[in-house]
Amino acid sequence: MKQMKIPATYMRGGTSKGVFFALTDLPKNAQEPGPARDALLLRVIGSPDPYGKQTDGMGGATSSTSKTVILAKSRRDDHDVDYLFGQVAIDKPFVDWSGNCGNLTAAVGAFAISQGLVDKAKLPENGIAVVRIWQANISKTIIAHVPMVDGEVQELGDFELDGVTFPAAEVLVEFVDPADGEGDMFPTGNLVDKLEVPGEPVFDATFINAGIPTIFLKAEQIGYQGTELQEAINGDAAALERFETIRAHGALKMGLIKSLDEAAGRQHTPKIAFVAPAKAYTSSSGKAIAADEIDLHVRALSMGKLHHAMMGTAAVAIGTAASIPGTLVNQAAGGQARESVRFGHPSGTLKVGAKASEQAGKWQVEKVSMSRSARVLMQGWVCVPESLG
Repeated sequence: MKQMKIPATYMRGGTSKGVFFALTDLPKNAQEPGPARDALLLRVIGSPDPYGKQTDGMGGATSSTSKTVILAKSRRDDHDVDYLFGQVAIDKPFVDWSGNCGNLTAAVGAFAISQGLVDKAKLPENGIAVVRIWQANISKTIIAHVPMVDGEVQELGDFELDGVTFPAAEVLVEFVDPADGEGDMFPTGNLVDKLEVPGEPVFDATFINAGIPTIFLKAEQIGYQGTELQEAINGDAAALERFETIRAHGALKMGLIKSLDEAAGRQHTPKIAFVAPAKAYTSSSGKAIAADEIDLHVRALSMGKLHHAMMGTAAVAIGTAASIPGTLVNQAAGGQARESVRFGHPSGTLKVGAKASEQAGKWQVEKVSMSRSARVLMQGWVCVPESLG
């Protein structure tokens, strides 16, 4: 038995990192969706791993570091690159293609430029390259503003992002019309619903399809302060099981699944998050954050665990919901109309801009923007058994 080498780049984007591939570099049987592609990506990342460590792969044993990206020159004349994201389960033989990764989106433009997927005539020698990205998982447009110096992507800089240890160059990412294009941004038609879960009190909930389908709850109604760090929840197996049960019932109410048992096969979406009014807290890095530095608190779970910072797609949902008076997110932020919001998460704070408007009785959002950063960590080849090719 031999190993084969596949060209790959290991990149950090926002507070996530993953293995990036150009579509044409993949083995022929993995250039199309299906079991062969999934098997390859599972092996690359090191899943399924009953030990939960992904030691025999590139994954980092968290939802933020168990990710894969496939890019190709766009088939659309008005876009530069087609971006496909695969969230790889850690302990199960499963790749979830149901949503986007907003954090890794920050690295897509840089990778596309370095791989020659963007027309050189569009790239400035010095300045900001505007890369139009087609997000193939959710059929949405994303625009990345990538800094260039001497004809190359600038990766290093002084922009600091909470949840990332070292500073880097700032990348502005705009999510254009991020709401679900197939239906109402609020799938139930309501800004706030009642969510019934057996054995639980009736919860207030905001269900939204923007960036990624998300269920927002009030922290106080589920027994939390909203200032929790990872260890307060991820070390509590009963709490994690409870969140998954609530998420499954929320997914059913949103129409994302037809029966509760389907939730296990849709781990990436919807996200579940809880909100609380602003209050002082200490982030996971030990940094003290005053109440007047933020508008509200948000904590979100990804792939069954509390996220160490905030998923980029969930930040889109937060920014959108915060801009619409009446949602639980907007209420926690003070209730007034707004076009930006700064929220506290376990690693610190994040500011998101969003402008929403009500048209013909339905809420719409033109775009949501936020600043992230990205950096190449390693380039070369990833090795997997030749049998997977």
